[in-house]
Amino acid sequence: MPEMMKAISKTKPGPGAELIEAPIPKPGPKELLVKIRATSICGTDVHIYKWDAWAASRIKTPMIFGHEFCGDVLEVGSDVTGFKPGDYVSAESHIPCGTCVVCRNNQMHICHNLSILGVDTQGCFAEYAVIPEICAWKNAPDLPTELACIQEPLGNAVYTALAEPISGLSVLVIGDGPAGCNVVGVARAAGAGKIYHVGKYPFRLDLGRKMGADVSINITEPGVDVVQMIKDDTDGVGVDVVLDMVGNQKAVEWALACVRKGGRISAFGIPSGPVTIDYANGIVFKGARILGINGRLMYDTWFQMAGLLGSGKLDPTPVITHRIKLEEFQKGFEAMMSSDRRAGKVIMYP
Repeated sequence: MPEMMKAISKTKPGPGAELIEAPIPKPGPKELLVKIRATSICGTDVHIYKWDAWAASRIKTPMIFGHEFCGDVLEVGSDVTGFKPGDYVSAESHIPCGTCVVCRNNQMHICHNLSILGVDTQGCFAEYAVIPEICAWKNAPDLPTELACIQEPLGNAVYTALAEPISGLSVLVIGDGPAGCNVVGVARAAGAGKIYHVGKYPFRLDLGRKMGADVSINITEPGVDVVQMIKDDTDGVGVDVVLDMVGNQKAVEWALACVRKGGRISAFGIPSGPVTIDYANGIVFKGARILGINGRLMYDTWFQMAGLLGSGKLDPTPVITHRIKLEEFQKGFEAMMSSDRRAGKVIMYP
C-alpha cells in the first residue's frame, strides 16, 4: 500500500481549498482504515469552502474536510470486533463519547461531547480515511456506490420524515435543497398522503416532483402566498406534518401557520440567528409538536434507511446530479454555489 494519498484540504483560513498529497492515516485501536470508493459534497462543506463566519469559528486548519462517503475496510485496529478487512461500509458522521448521560440514554446522535467527522476531525475528501468503529455502518454488498456514499445526508431526511408516523398524512416540505428533495422522497416512500413542496429554484423543485411531490410552490412567482395556498387546499385546516429543511424566519412562520391543530413540525433547518415566533398561537393553542432533528438516530435511522433502499421504494438517484473526479472538486463546489442552484448531490470519485 502507498504511504501518501490525494486529499482536499483547507490548508489555511480563507475561501477555497487545495488538492494535496497527505500521509495515509493509521487506525487507532478502535478505528478502521477505509479506502474510499466515493464521497459527496454537503452544505456544511460549502460553508467550509466559502469560509463563512461559522467555519472561521469552528474549523482548525489544516483540515481534510468532508464527511459523506462509502468504501472498503483495509485495516482494523487491535480492539475492533465488529468489522474486518473487505467490509463495505458507510460512515455515521456524529462521533459520540459513549459515556455521557445523553449517550447512556440511547441518544448518541446528540452526545454531550459530540464531535463531527470532517469538521472536528480529519475527514473523507481523500483516497483513504480513518473512522471510529462506532461510526461504521456495514452496507449490503449490492448497494450501489453512489447511494451508499449519500446515506449520511439521506439519513437526515429519513429521521426528519419518520420521527413520527407519516403514512396517509398530508405533508408540507419547506426547502428545495438536496435535503428537502430527499425528504419528499422519504415521505412518498413511507406512504404519505398529499405532499406540498415549497422552494425557489425551478430546477430543484423539478427534482422534488421526481421524488414524489404532488404540489410545487415556487415562492419567487408573483402573488404566491404559501400559507393561503395551503389553507385553501386543506379547507382551512392546515397540513398534518411540516418538514422544515430551511429554518429561517420565513420558513418558521410558514411552518407554524400551516400545521394543523395537533400537528407535527420536524425542525431540521438551521437559522443563521435567532428567530421570532408567535408562541401562543403557533404552538400552545394549536397543541402543535416541534421535534428538533439533529443528525440520525444511531442506529434506528440507518436500519429504516436500509429497509427503504433495499425495498426499492426509496430511490434518491434523481437528486444525484453531478458525478466528478476528486481532482475536479472546484467544479463540484461551483455547481453547489451557482446562482440558479442547478445541482443536487455532487459525488466525487477518488
